[in-house]
Parts: sequence; structure tokens; C-alpha cells
Amino acid sequence: MRILTFFKTKYFSAVLILAFFLSACLGRTDENIGKTGLEMSVKMADSEMVHFPHPSTVDFNPNGKWNYTVGLIAESMIKLWKETGDDTYYKYAKGYADDFINEDGDIRNYKLTDFNIDKLNSGRFLFDLYEETGDERYKKAIYLLRDQLRDHPRVSEGGFWHKKRYTHQMWLDGLYMGAPFYARFAKEFNEPEAFDDVVNQFVVVHKHTYDSEAKLNYHGWDESRQQRWADPETGLSPNFWGRAMGWYSMAIVDVLDYLPENHEGREAMLNILDDVVAGIKKHQDSETGLWYQVLDQGNREGNYLESSVSSMFVYALAKALRKGYISESYLKVAHKGYKGILDNFIKENENGTINITTVCAVAGLGGNPYRDGTFDYYISEPVRENDPKGVGPFIQAGIELYNINPN
Repeated sequence: MRILTFFKTKYFSAVLILAFFLSACLGRTDENIGKTGLEMSVKMADSEMVHFPHPSTVDFNPNGKWNYTVGLIAESMIKLWKETGDDTYYKYAKGYADDFINEDGDIRNYKLTDFNIDKLNSGRFLFDLYEETGDERYKKAIYLLRDQLRDHPRVSEGGFWHKKRYTHQMWLDGLYMGAPFYARFAKEFNEPEAFDDVVNQFVVVHKHTYDSEAKLNYHGWDESRQQRWADPETGLSPNFWGRAMGWYSMAIVDVLDYLPENHEGREAMLNILDDVVAGIKKHQDSETGLWYQVLDQGNREGNYLESSVSSMFVYALAKALRKGYISESYLKVAHKGYKGILDNFIKENENGTINITTVCAVAGLGGNPYRDGTFDYYISEPVRENDPKGVGPFIQAGIELYNINPN
């Protein structure tokens, strides 16, 4: 195993050891932040398994469901398993799949005709399970999710609607939910013609949502201009929501894992990434290194520094740096962001586990009750600890920082 197992205990009885450990981590310098990153990813994953012994419940749902948030945790656990060699994380992720996928590859409570792009993210880790086990039911489930995209409704330029009930709309969130799964399927199951479609999702949404002055993307775009949240001329929602940009940034770097080096759309993806990381840098809080719930209004009363967007941005920056997609000047941004997360959002518990605090529980557009995308809406949504949308990116960010510099 590539990490110090001294810090990993099953029941976290050594509270004093943990306190010393956290104190040491918070004092890390840039030179050894990579080692800190992996240690903290392990600590967070171990804590998650104590907080939620059954993986399907990580989104505070005692019954569990096939959901993108649980898929995010499963994907994070798979990545940690690959990094450390500890199959505890693999077994935890596999437990989620085995709870929902039957012998025929059907997914319990999944309905293809809902055309909900979120459901695809739940299946990203199934590729690894199939590769590891050769179990055909995982492959069948992967194909079932792929089939959703064959008839998934689209805007006129080919971008997928966020959901069937959110007509004519693309949200930044949806790029993370669908595109990495779609790209990996194209690579692993020999569907090269799909790569054009994957790239087009980003081209379309960036064309319509990017603001070159703010260097940010608006949360959503309604092609029909019918939603109350949509600008009657542009169709855009009114604000730059942090986590929407976080999902978007992660989607870009993850899709690039599978897009062939010689694909003509790769340059477009890298150009979009350049736009996105410039906005991340521009809107980083100079004091803490973190990012706000509403990204460009940090000085406005009620706005707050939010942990899921901060973790997502650190992940995206670190991965883009490791892959050589962006300038090394962004390393300082990533390091400052990660230190800010450790200083401001990581809390130790009496039982030896740790929490990640200040995660926006949920935010969206439209629906019932209606979400209007205003500043007041975004800052009024509930905030909670250990929400999977903060836990998963935090685990993945630490892994990426470690892979830049494992010292």
C-alpha cells in the first residue's frame, strides 16, 4: 500500500492521535501537501464508512436509491482503492451496485423513460466493477444506462436536456452527470462516433452560458425562454452558482481521460478548460483560498464560502495540472484552495472521524416549489455536514494532489 497505514484504524479510537494528525496536516507546506492530500482522503473515506455503513444511504436516505450522489461516492471509493490497494473501498462501492443491480442487469427503481441525466453518473463506477469481476450484470447495467441517451431529448443544437420534465434546458450540472459516463462507454465499448456527441455537449453549453467578462458560466440555459428564471433574450439563469461550475470543471477533466489524443474536438475541450480555470483563479477568495456559493458576489451579505465547490475546483485544477493541460501557475491556486478547505471545513469528532462542513445540500432551477435562480434563492438553501457532494470531491482532490507530488 502506498500510504502510511498507521493513520487508518477501523474504529477510530485514538482521538488524540487524530488531533495530532490533523494539526500536522493543517501545517503542511506546499512541498508535502500531496502526502497530506492522500492521508486526508483516506481519513475522509474511512469516516464516510462509519457515518454511513450502508453505501446507498450516503445521501441521508435510509432506504437508498439509484442516485448521482451515491455514484459520486462510489466513484471516489474506487479511485481510492486503485490508489492505495485497500479493497475495503472497493467492497464498499461494490455493495452499492449489488444492492441495486439484479442478475439480469436491471437497476432497481431506475426508469429509463424519465430521461434524467443524473442517473448516468450513478453508473460510472460500474466500468471498474465489470473490469475487475467480468460479471455480465454490470455490463448489462452499463448498456441500459447507455441506451437512455439514444432517445434522450435534446436542444436543437444537440445538447441533452437536463431531464424530460425540465424541457429545453441544459444545466452545467448535467455535463458531469452524463458526459464522463458517455465518453468512457465510447472508449471501452468501441463507439468512437460518440466522441463527437460528447464534445458537442460542452461546445453547446459553453457557447450559451459562458460570460467572458466574469469568466464564469451561468447555471442554466433554457432554449425556449419559457422558464421564469430564464432571461427573455438569452434564456440564461441569473447567477453563477458555485457548485454548478464545480460540476462543469470536473466534467471537462474527466472526459479528457477518454477522448482520443487525435480527436478534432480535443482542442475545443482544452480551450473551454482554459476559460474555466481562468474563472476559478479570478474568483478565488484571496484570504482563505476558497470559493463562494454565488461565485462573483463574495462581498454580498448572506453569501458564504462553500466546501463542495472548493473541493471540486481543487480537484479539477490538480487533475488538469497533473495531465499537463494548464499552466503550472495554477498549482498555487490549487494548494491555497486545499489548505483553505482543511483550515475552514474539516472538523474532527469525538469518535475519531472527521466531517466536511458547509456543504449546500441542494440547488436547482424550476420545479415545485419553484427555484428562481436568484441570489437570495442560492444562499437560502439548507447547508449540512458530510453531504456526498462535498465528501466525494474532497476525497478525489486529495488523490489528485498526491499524484502531482507524492512526497
